Amino acid sequence: MQFHKDRPLVVQSDFSILLESRHPAFDDVRKGLARFADLVKSPENLHTYRMSSLSLWNAAAAGMTAEEIITFLELWSKFGIPASVKQDIRRFVQRYGLVRMERLGEDLLLISDDVDVIKEMVSYKSLQSYGLCQLDSRTLRFSSLYRGHLKQELVKMGFPVEDLAGYSQGERLPIRLRTKMNGGRTFELRDYQQSAVESFYREGSAQGGSGVLVLPCGAGKTVIGIAAMGRLNCATLILTSNSTSVRQWKREILEKTDVTEEMVGEYTGQHKEVKPITIATYQILTYRKSKDDLFVHMDLFNKRDWGLIVYDEVHLLPAPVFRVTADIQATRRLGLTATLIREDGREEDVFSLVGPKRYEMPWKDLETKGWIASVECIEVRVPMPPAEMDVYRTEEARQKMKCASVNSAKQAVVEELLRKHEGEQILIIGQYLEQLQELTRRTGVPLISGEVAHDKREKLYNAFRNGELKVLIVSKVANFAVDLPDASIAIQVSGSFGSRQEEAQRLGRILRPKSGDNKAYFYTLVSENTKEQEFAMNRQLFLIEQGYNYVIDRADRQEEAVLK
Repeated sequence: MQFHKDRPLVVQSDFSILLESRHPAFDDVRKGLARFADLVKSPENLHTYRMSSLSLWNAAAAGMTAEEIITFLELWSKFGIPASVKQDIRRFVQRYGLVRMERLGEDLLLISDDVDVIKEMVSYKSLQSYGLCQLDSRTLRFSSLYRGHLKQELVKMGFPVEDLAGYSQGERLPIRLRTKMNGGRTFELRDYQQSAVESFYREGSAQGGSGVLVLPCGAGKTVIGIAAMGRLNCATLILTSNSTSVRQWKREILEKTDVTEEMVGEYTGQHKEVKPITIATYQILTYRKSKDDLFVHMDLFNKRDWGLIVYDEVHLLPAPVFRVTADIQATRRLGLTATLIREDGREEDVFSLVGPKRYEMPWKDLETKGWIASVECIEVRVPMPPAEMDVYRTEEARQKMKCASVNSAKQAVVEELLRKHEGEQILIIGQYLEQLQELTRRTGVPLISGEVAHDKREKLYNAFRNGELKVLIVSKVANFAVDLPDASIAIQVSGSFGSRQEEAQRLGRILRPKSGDNKAYFYTLVSENTKEQEFAMNRQLFLIEQGYNYVIDRADRQEEAVLK
């Protein structure tokens, strides 16, 4: 086997890929790998990626061929590619579309040109409950009631179905995008937004109509969702993460389309409006009086003839909503997210029920074009005071994380960063309420948490957007879909256990373009030599996947905690 020492990749027989992070072509190779492999770990000199059946199926659904993947790996690999890996790449990629789902009257068909695949499917006992009826050597018939459940089951068996059974039109609703917004500002889709919409729509064919679009926060995912509505012209149900996001969607729909306010309804804890365009929260859909009761509001899926359902922040889709989604596969489904990673590991269910990845725009590409800010990511390691470290050492494993997260020495570091960036728009973000309340007491900066009434939250958000308020402390209620476009500094004082999706959302708070040098800073305060430092390494994976360098800094041990 020929050795190419100047190439940065080592492809291993276990489907893992090693990438030299100091190689001159690192950024280009990393970007190529991200199309079909997932980052697993990222020590300083050598990053580890891993291909999986799902990552290869998503690549295939987005239009990538096995030969493209193999050619890319051969171009950059030091030792070439093991023959078994080439064989498995071809096998997995070819599996996508090997089984097709098509419509025959009221029933659906499973079709494969490979007769052995049909034989294998017929032999599975777990599929017999779906009433599969063999029509010929290449075709099985089944009831359309099982469309989603069967796709879930087949993915688990290694058969990612290409769903070509089509969709119902739904209730017609003309939606026209404006070219001028309030105040006379021009509105038009950016080139990548247009590409994302077309990747989902696919000229209205059976190949389009379901799938996930992956774009960074600040890239205008809401605008893309609205543009998709404009292509389909139908009644739309939008599901999102919180009431603030509901109002943001409504505001943008009214600003960027000719839809009137009477046509847009909010379905939240405060309002229960069902209109041609209805925006609801995941929380209200999964509300029930007790764990043994039915979900009170889940019938919202049936209250109108929806032609499109938009799943905003699809990586947060709750399990009960998956179950309903399995039953509504004849409705077009659009997932929007900054990351396909789910903390519960149910990425396969997103693939089966919402759809495969149709489009992804790398964060650094948007930064290069000036559509999002250039961000410097800095981890500040903060030593714990001796007395707190003594307590930390005696805590149970799960309590160690909280003990490290609320390290009192972080307070002085925050104050120093506020002095360093005085006059800029700053968000302080944290997980633990008592820590944030202490920061408010010390700095006088207002705090938004789950305990703050929505009206007061909106006043504080508006004051921050308008520049009247320069600094704001937010709990995890601001992790998702809050429109804070003018933040240029984020200081993360604590977070969830190594959550990569949370890191994506928090970074997104500062990504919108800035005036001047278009620069932003993302600080993460981590207690040194603790569990928090270990979990921080996992959160960093997301940033490195997107091409960001993570600088490690250290707070001084003195009382003032001045950053070096």
